[in-house]
Amino acid sequence: MRRITLFGATGSVGQSAIDLIARDMPAYDVVALTGGRNVAQLAADARRLNADLAVTCYPECYDELKALLSGSPVEVAAGPEAITEAASRPVDWALSAIVGAAGLVPGLEALSHGTTLALANKESLVTAGPLLLGRAKAHGATVLPVDSEHSAVFQALVGEHMAAVERIIITASGGAFRDWPLEKLATATLAEASSHPNWDMGQRITIDSSSMFNKAMELIETKEFFGVSPDMIEVLIHRESMIHAMVGFNDGALMAHVGPPDMRHAIGYALHWPERKALPVERLDLAKIGSLSFEAPDQARYPALALATRVMHEGGLSGAIFNAAKERALDGFIAGEIGFLEMSRVVAETLDKMSSLDGLQNAEITLDNVLETDRLARIRAGEAISQLG
Repeated sequence: MRRITLFGATGSVGQSAIDLIARDMPAYDVVALTGGRNVAQLAADARRLNADLAVTCYPECYDELKALLSGSPVEVAAGPEAITEAASRPVDWALSAIVGAAGLVPGLEALSHGTTLALANKESLVTAGPLLLGRAKAHGATVLPVDSEHSAVFQALVGEHMAAVERIIITASGGAFRDWPLEKLATATLAEASSHPNWDMGQRITIDSSSMFNKAMELIETKEFFGVSPDMIEVLIHRESMIHAMVGFNDGALMAHVGPPDMRHAIGYALHWPERKALPVERLDLAKIGSLSFEAPDQARYPALALATRVMHEGGLSGAIFNAAKERALDGFIAGEIGFLEMSRVVAETLDKMSSLDGLQNAEITLDNVLETDRLARIRAGEAISQLG
């Protein structure tokens, strides 16, 4: 029986993982589930999976979660420190599906105990890739990608040598605004940005898809996880979301990973790795699909892509600045403080201001440096939002 923990259990990725785990419960001993404000879902899943521990990251939600789990053997805790404590409990496999920079510390803690970490938290690699991968190496732990694109690349590289790789192509649906006139984007509403044409995801990720900040993060992830040059990474708009990534080799071959837009595929691959087991996902009928389309992304429509390229070339703590500014800008858009197009302006201005700070680019990527950079970048981004408002 494998001992497992799910961080971010109540989000879309966490729920997809629970769907798979619940189908084969005798194989798993669920040590901990963590979530946010959806404590009703967290409590229901903790009971369903017979979890040892349920943790909400919000201390003010503790009493409600405690009441919902009253009479059960499930231990209850709350707050970021409790999530880190949950990460210290030995398990064989943990899913990191917390959204945002908050996922970094629990992931590092889990790796410190030799856990296999299935990583859906983009921010961990964007803000502190060398730190995360170094921690895994130091403790004999394994990091497996769960983003559909990086899982696709990972699978395409099985049996291959990185020295033979010429390029990695990450695909993108283009988001909700891929066909909008450029002049209309300035008036895009929160509701319009929160609707994805192909995937069923949470609001924040869906908005990031509309702005392509989600894909920008994945470009940086690709560089960090696979250790390739930024010039080897490409983005293609692929409206059907059937091909998740392609790897190009030095003999001219392209290896593509093709599958339905269902996160259970990437999660299931990481859950069963190094084996490949049957999953309850759609089997594609290629004759019925008929054709697949590809197009180059419009840089004017998606300025986040150029910002990601800048971050990859600058290195250092640029990723931590980029992510913190992006998260703060997204908060500002959701709160109605800034418009849709102004999110990229906030990130660009924050990078400009902080890149000039003495020693920042050359600073060692330690947890303390990353967290302090994150704090400062959120302040700078907030100032930029105030100026735009």
